[in-house]
Amino acid sequence: MTEIREADFVDSIAEALQFISCYHPPDFIRGLAAAYDREESSSAKQAIGQILVNSRMCALGRRPICQDTGMANVFIKLGMGARMVSERSMQDLVDEAVRRAWRASDNPLRASVVHDPLFGRVNTGDNTPAMVSVELVAGSDVAVDVSAKGGGSENKTKFAVLEPSESIADWVVRTVETLGAGWCPPGVLGIGVGGSVDKAMAMAKESLNEPLDMLELKRRGPSSKTEEVRLEIFERVNALGIGAQGLGGITTVLDVKLRSFPTHAASLPVALIPNCAATRHIHFELDGSGPAQFDVPNLSDWPDIVIEQSRIGTRRVDLDQLDDAEVQSWRPGETLLLSGTLFTGRDAAHKRMVETLRAGSALPVDLRGRAIYYVGPVSPVEGEIIGPAGPTTATRMDRFVEEILAGTGLKVMIGKAERGPAAIESIARHRAAYLIAVGGAAYLVSKAVRAAEVVAYADLGMEAIYRLQVEDMPVMVAVDSTGTSVHDTGPALWRRT
Repeated sequence: MTEIREADFVDSIAEALQFISCYHPPDFIRGLAAAYDREESSSAKQAIGQILVNSRMCALGRRPICQDTGMANVFIKLGMGARMVSERSMQDLVDEAVRRAWRASDNPLRASVVHDPLFGRVNTGDNTPAMVSVELVAGSDVAVDVSAKGGGSENKTKFAVLEPSESIADWVVRTVETLGAGWCPPGVLGIGVGGSVDKAMAMAKESLNEPLDMLELKRRGPSSKTEEVRLEIFERVNALGIGAQGLGGITTVLDVKLRSFPTHAASLPVALIPNCAATRHIHFELDGSGPAQFDVPNLSDWPDIVIEQSRIGTRRVDLDQLDDAEVQSWRPGETLLLSGTLFTGRDAAHKRMVETLRAGSALPVDLRGRAIYYVGPVSPVEGEIIGPAGPTTATRMDRFVEEILAGTGLKVMIGKAERGPAAIESIARHRAAYLIAVGGAAYLVSKAVRAAEVVAYADLGMEAIYRLQVEDMPVMVAVDSTGTSVHDTGPALWRRT
C-alpha cells in the first residue's frame, strides 16, 4: 500500500496555490494569444492585450494575476491502495495548506472568505475553509486538482432542471447572453449535465480543470455527440458578440467543457459555471515518493505584446481638476489615462457610507468632484506601494449609486463590467460617468499607483477606503454622462446572430 505523508500532501497543495496565483496554465495563454491574433474589435483586442501583458508581468514578478485570489477549490481522488499517514481530516489538511499559501510573506494572497455568510460576514483572515471534494478511486496514488475561483465568475453560476426534450445548447446560449461581463470574459464555460442537482454542479466545476482543446477540436472536427454540442455552444456563444470584458468582439469564450452523468428519466439537470480571464488551476499526483514539483512556464509561451500608453487618441485626465465640462466630454469606448487622487471603496464601504448619509452624518472622506475605484487590493510586499489592484464587479454597487451621487457630489466611478438600468439612469441624472479597468490585469493596474494609504474604515481590511495617487492608469469610458453604455453599443455591433 502506498503511504502518502501528511507533510507531502500539505506542502504540495500550499505550493500549488502559490503557483497558480502567479502563473496562468500554458494552454490558457496559448488560447488567449490565438484570440488576440484573430480579434477584430480594437477595444476587445486592447483588453486581451492587457490581460496577456499582465500575465507575463505576474510570471516574472511572481505576484497574483488578479487581486481576487479566489476561493481554494481542491478535488482529491484518493486511490483505494493509498493510505494518508495522518490522523487529521482531509478538510483540516487542506485548510492548513490554504492558510500557509495565503499568509506567505513573499507573496501574500488576498483573504476573501467570510466566516458567517448569513449575518456577521467577518473575514476569516486566511481564506479558509477551502472547498474540498474527495472521491475514492481505483489505484494506489493520490491525484489532486487545485484551482482558485474568483467571486466575479463564481457569482454568475446558473442551474436549471430542463425537460428531457429541451436543448442544452439553447439554454446555455440564452443564459450566457444574460450574464453580462461580470465574469470577465474571455474565459471558459464549464457545463455539468445529469446526475442530481449537486452532481451537475460538481461536474461543471471540475470540468474547468480540463486542458483547453477547442482549437484542436475545430481543426479536426468533432468525433462524438458531446464534442458536437461543445463546438455548437462555442460557436453560438461567440456569435453573441459579447467579446472581451463585454466590450463587443468576436471572442467571448476560449473553450466549452461538458461532463455528463446518468440521471432520472424525468429530469435534465444542467449546471453552468464560467471561468474568468484569471483562470487558475493545476493538476498533480502523489505516489509516496515526496511532494509534487511544479515547473515554471517558459516565457516563450507568452506572445510579444506591448501596450502603448501613448497611442494616438488616448486622453490624459487630471483627477484633481475634474469638472463638469471634462466629464461630459467623454464618450463611450474612449480610452483615458488617469493621474491624480483616486479613492477606493467597494461593497462594505459603500454600505457604511450610505448608512452614514442616511443618519445625516458627514463621511470620513470628501468625494465631491472626485473619482472612486471599486477595488480590494492585495497586500503589498517589500518594494511595492500596493499589491495587485484590479477592479471588482460594479453591479454590486448599483444599489448605492443614487444615494452616493446625490449625497456626495461624486463624479466618476471605476470598476468592471456593465451597470444596471437604475444605475445608468442615476449616472445620467447627475451627469457623472462610469469607467472600466480591465478585469484580469490587476498587477498591470497596480503599477500606475504611486502612493497609497488607508483613510477610512480600516477595520474592513481589503475593503477599507484608500486614497491612491495614480499616474497614467488606463481605463475606458463605459457609461458617459448621457447614460450611453459601451456594454450595449459594443456587443450590438459585433453580434452575428
